[in-house]
Amino acid sequence: MNCKRILTGLLAVSLSLSLTACTPQNNDASTSGAASVQNSQETETRIYTDSLGREVELPVHIDKVALSGPLAQIMLFPLCPDKMVGVASTWSEDAALYLKEEHYTLPEIGQLYGGKGALNLETLLTSGAQVVIDVGRPTDGLAEDLDDLQNQTGVPFVHIATTTEETGDTYRMLGELLDMETEAEVLAEYCDRIYNQTIDLMNSVEKVNALYITGEEGLNVIPLGSYHSEIIDLMTNNLAVVDNPSSKGTGNEVDMEQILLWNPDVIIFSHDSIYDTVADDPSWQEVSAIANGRYYEAPYGPYNWMGNPPSVQRYICMQWLSHILYPEATSDYDMYEITREYYELFYHCDLTQDLYDNLVSRAMGPAESAQ
Repeated sequence: MNCKRILTGLLAVSLSLSLTACTPQNNDASTSGAASVQNSQETETRIYTDSLGREVELPVHIDKVALSGPLAQIMLFPLCPDKMVGVASTWSEDAALYLKEEHYTLPEIGQLYGGKGALNLETLLTSGAQVVIDVGRPTDGLAEDLDDLQNQTGVPFVHIATTTEETGDTYRMLGELLDMETEAEVLAEYCDRIYNQTIDLMNSVEKVNALYITGEEGLNVIPLGSYHSEIIDLMTNNLAVVDNPSSKGTGNEVDMEQILLWNPDVIIFSHDSIYDTVADDPSWQEVSAIANGRYYEAPYGPYNWMGNPPSVQRYICMQWLSHILYPEATSDYDMYEITREYYELFYHCDLTQDLYDNLVSRAMGPAESAQ
């Protein structure tokens, strides 16, 4: 993350319009601990210690939250959609099927790094946001970047680190940050339960040899050991061993010869790849997964269940992959009820049978897709 690059050219315009209305936050407070409370002259504040060890002065009561990027958006939406002053990136068109209108139409503020649009500081500063929350992996220089943004905007910036294994604890930290411990614990317990259930399953089965394939030509793979491969690595023998694994959600480009050499027993295609055409392609028919009908398309709505961005949708992904990869061990799974529970918790959506059927129309393999 390089927030300093984003500041260049934006601060001069945005801050001249809005900064005078902001009260600078003190990042050098000597009090430690997330629950420490101070009295300021105008409002009660506290010191919150984020995952980088930064002590950030925050209001005791937070009602308006801004997000640093898509990972934060996916993580925070289940917990506090009514506190969000905007979204980091606009929802996909089909997200309207699952979200309430007031959430679907939230203004776009932009992202601190990567993505399609830089952070719009004018929108941020006029939104009334009391904190900007960043969720993800800590990177070199992140603390300094957040300090710079905080000092120059007067808006507190907080980083919360997370991994799939630790998502339950991430929600507990967010609950403490936002004074929503009860609501956060519901999400945390769900994540703990599904993760532990998946680990127990993987300890009881023989992993299949698999690839997760992306790209319009079907010639990109999510490589073993990359940030985006966490679930495919956990639940299969990911055959995609490459030099210099890409950290991008599109993975590494390979050729058909390499895919034939790997010859996976199972292939998961991303929603924007070539699931529909491989059955009629002579080259792909030589791959065991295609010849044997063990290929699937990752469900998409409002996000790709496999990740990209890699966040809490991986929890519904773990249950879906358990069901399609190891059907004998998961014969008691009711995938509609499992998916309905997830969508209620994470999208505040009452998932109908029709919506579910549309989500998984190509996710259960070519035999069921043809029905």
